[in-house]
Amino acid sequence: MPEIKVVPLGAGQDVGRSCVLVSIGGKNIMFDCGMHMGYNDERRFPDFSYITRAGTLTEHLDCVIISHFHLDHCGSLPHMSEMIGFDGPIYMTIPTKAICPILLEDYRKITVEKKGETNFFTSQMIKDCMKKVVAVNLHQTVQVDDELEIKAYYAGHVLGAAMFHVKVGSQSVVYTGDYNMTADRHLGSAWIDKCRPDLLISESTYATTIRDSKRCRERDFLQKVHDCVEKGGKVLIPVFALGRAQELCILLETFWDRMNLKAPIYFSTGLTEKANHYYKLFITWTNQKIRKTFVQRNMFEFRHIKPFDRSYTDNPGPMVVFATPGMLHGGLSLHVFKKWASNEKNMVIMPGYCVAGTVGHKILNGQRKIELENRQTIDVKLSVQYMSFSAHADAKGIMQLIKQCEPKNVMLVHGEAKKMDFLKQKIVQQFGVQCFMPPNGESVVIETHSNIPADISVNLLKRNAALAGFSSTLSTDPKKLCTMHGALVMHDNRITIVEASQALKECSASEHEIRFTSTVSLPPACSMDVLYKTLKQRFSGHNVQHASDGSLQVDSVLVKISGESDEGTDMLVSWPYQDEELGSSLLTMLQNRFAKEKRE
Repeated sequence: MPEIKVVPLGAGQDVGRSCVLVSIGGKNIMFDCGMHMGYNDERRFPDFSYITRAGTLTEHLDCVIISHFHLDHCGSLPHMSEMIGFDGPIYMTIPTKAICPILLEDYRKITVEKKGETNFFTSQMIKDCMKKVVAVNLHQTVQVDDELEIKAYYAGHVLGAAMFHVKVGSQSVVYTGDYNMTADRHLGSAWIDKCRPDLLISESTYATTIRDSKRCRERDFLQKVHDCVEKGGKVLIPVFALGRAQELCILLETFWDRMNLKAPIYFSTGLTEKANHYYKLFITWTNQKIRKTFVQRNMFEFRHIKPFDRSYTDNPGPMVVFATPGMLHGGLSLHVFKKWASNEKNMVIMPGYCVAGTVGHKILNGQRKIELENRQTIDVKLSVQYMSFSAHADAKGIMQLIKQCEPKNVMLVHGEAKKMDFLKQKIVQQFGVQCFMPPNGESVVIETHSNIPADISVNLLKRNAALAGFSSTLSTDPKKLCTMHGALVMHDNRITIVEASQALKECSASEHEIRFTSTVSLPPACSMDVLYKTLKQRFSGHNVQHASDGSLQVDSVLVKISGESDEGTDMLVSWPYQDEELGSSLLTMLQNRFAKEKRE
C-alpha cells in the first residue's frame, strides 16, 4: 500500500516557525525553513537531525519549497543550505525570491552587528543560498525530476505568498503556508482548484477564531489612533516590513485625508521606499482595485506618511510610528517601545500574532514589567491594544479551503494544540476525513490508494456508449457510471484499454467465449410464443428476437428448449460473462414467474 510520511520539524503545534518534511512516492520535500523569533540560541533553527544525523542534507532531500518571505517561514534557509549543507533546488515565487534576501540581511544585521551574536549566517551565505533558488510562476507546473512536479497557487497573506500542490505519480500533497481566504485593501483572497489531494497540510494560527466584520475592526483601529493623538499621545504600531504595514498605511492615509489631521505619521526609514518599489514591480500580485487605479494613482505613494529617524523618538507632541519588526523582539520597534512605555498617554497597537518569548507576547499577556536580555527592566504604563489585522485564515477560512480543494486527509500545523484540537473535531465532523495534528518531531504515516492511469481506445468508448444508450457524440452526463468491457494491454510502458478483438488480433490469438448456463422448468401450458411476448414486454429496452430454430435471444442472452415432459418444459438460459447482470435478471424473472404459475 503506498503511503505519505510527514514529520513537522518546526510547525507541529508550534506557531513560532514553519518547517515540514514530507516523504511521498520515494521523494523527500521540505516545506518552509523558518526561524523561531522567541529563541536566541540553536533552538531558533529547525532540528535537521530528523532528516539525517550524518552527511549533508542534499543526499536526503529532493527539494525545498518556501511559501513566502516572512522569517518564520524562510529565516533558517541560509543556515540550512550553507552551514548544514544543501545543494539541491529551492523553489519559491518571483516576489518571494526578490524580497527574501533583503529581510534575511536586515535580520542578520540586527542579530550579528547589533547584538553581537556568533554562529550565524553571513551576508555571503545569503547570496550563495539565493543562487540555488528556482523562481516559479502561479499555476505553472514545474517538473523537479521525472516523477516529482510542483504547482503554485495564490495564497493572499503577503506579496508573493503561495500554496504548493506537489505530485509524485498518483500521490499528491497540498501545503498552504500562511494564507488568507478574505481579500483586503491591497491583496486578493487565496484560491486553489478542486485538486483532491491525498493530504492537505494547512496552517491553523487562528484555528478557533471567527473574525468580526473587517469594517468594524478598521473603524475601531482608526478610533483608537485618533483618540490617542487627540490627547497628545504617541502611537507605536510594530509591523513587519511588507504586508500588514501597507494595509494599515492605506487605512491611515485615507483617514488622515478625510479628517484633515495634522499629527505626523512615520514609517521605518528605507522600508517605505523598498516596499513601494516591490509593490510597483509586482503589481499583478495585488488586488483588482489597486491594479485598476495604479496608472492614475499609486496607492503606495503616501502623502501623510514620512520616513522615520531614531532622533524623532524624543520629539514632543503626538505622532504615529510604524516600526519593524512586528513582535517587538528587537530593532527600531523595541527601541521606540522602551522610550515610550513609561508614559500612560501613549499607546502600542499590536496588529498581529506574537510568538511566545517575544516582548510583544509578554505585554499582550498583561506583563507590566519587562526584563530584557541586558537585565534592563521596562515599566509598561502605556495602553496596550491588540487588533487582529493578521492576514491568516480564520476557522471559517480554513473550512472554506478544505471545501474548495476536497482533500482525502487533513493535517493541521503552525497552531496552538488546544485550538488545533477544537478545529480538528469540526473538520472530522463536517467533512468525514481523517485529521492529524502531530507535535514537532512526531511522524505521521498516511496510507493512500494508488490509481493507475490508462488510455482507452476511441472505438471501444463509442461502442460502449452506444450500448449504454448514449449518443455517438458522447455528449452524456459525465457523472453517470457506465461499465465497460475491454482488454488491458501494456506496451512500451503505456497501459491501454482496447476492444478484445483488437487485442486478440495484435497477439495473433483465438477468441474463446465463456458462458454461464442455468436450467428453468416451465409449466406445460407455456409456449415459446407466450414466452417471447413476456420477454418483449419485460425487456423492452433490449433487442428481443425469436430465431427460426425456436430459441429466443435477449441481446446476447440465449433461451432455448432442452427437453419436454408431462410436468412441463426444461429451458436453458445461457449468457456470456460480460452480460452477467442481464442474464441473472432474466433467469430470476423466469424462475419467479413460472414457479408461481406451477403453485397455482
